Amino acid sequence: MKLNSTQVTQTLSQFDAEVLPENHPAVPQLNDLFGDHTFFLDGSGLNVLEPARAPEIEVQAGEIVSVASWSDATLTSLRPHEPEPTGVVVVLESKH
Repeated sequence: MKLNSTQVTQTLSQFDAEVLPENHPAVPQLNDLFGDHTFFLDGSGLNVLEPARAPEIEVQAGEIVSVASWSDATLTSLRPHEPEPTGVVVVLESKH
C-alpha cells in the first residue's frame, strides 16, 4: 500500500526502518516488481506495508511484509522472494 506522509511517520515510529524516498532511482523498478507501495529498508531487507485484516480491532492498521532480503553482508544487494508476513502490525489511525 502507498502511504501518505503522516502514515509513513506513524509506521517509522513503530518499526525501525528507513523509508525509500519516492524519487529514489530504484523505486520504478521496485514498483514493477512488487506493485505501488511505500518501501522500507531495515536490517533484514526490503519491506512493504499491507492492510491488516483484523475487523475486531477498531483501528486502521497494516502488517509489515518482507519482499526481499539482503543477499550480502554489506547490505547493498537485495534478493526478492515470496512475500513473508513479519508479524509486525503497525497502527496507522484510530477510528475513535
